[in-house]
This record gives sequence, C-alpha cells and structure tokens, in this order.
Amino acid sequence: MYHSDIVFSNHDGETTEYAKKAIVQKCEKYKDQREKSGTEYRILSEKTNEDGSIVIEIRKQYNTSPVGDYLN
Repeated sequence: MYHSDIVFSNHDGETTEYAKKAIVQKCEKYKDQREKSGTEYRILSEKTNEDGSIVIEIRKQYNTSPVGDYLN
C-alpha cells in the first residue's frame, strides 16, 4: 500500500474554461482506470484549486497482497 498526492493540471498554465474541463476529464479518466484495473484504492480527499488544477490524496494497493482494513 502507498499513500500519495496526485496533481492534475494544465502544463502550460492555461486557466481558460476549456483547459479546466480538460483537467476534469483527465482526473475522471484516472478514476475510471482505477476502477477497471481492479486495484484497491481509497480517495482520502479531492481539492480543486482556483487555476482548475485538481489534487487527489489517495491510498492505493501497490501489489496483489491482501490489504485488510487498511483502506477503511
């Protein structure tokens, strides 16, 4: 198991509504991939900043070992 922060942002610093929507789409795609992969995880927090970037604090299974109550 590991705990990390994942940041979704626009690399060129653009803050238009289009850029913000693209960031949201990247974040949703990441979450969908977690579901499809079968990897156990838990999102501890999710914050959207003024510039549209999204920071997710996640606890995730690193391998296929049982995780017990760690994700609860």
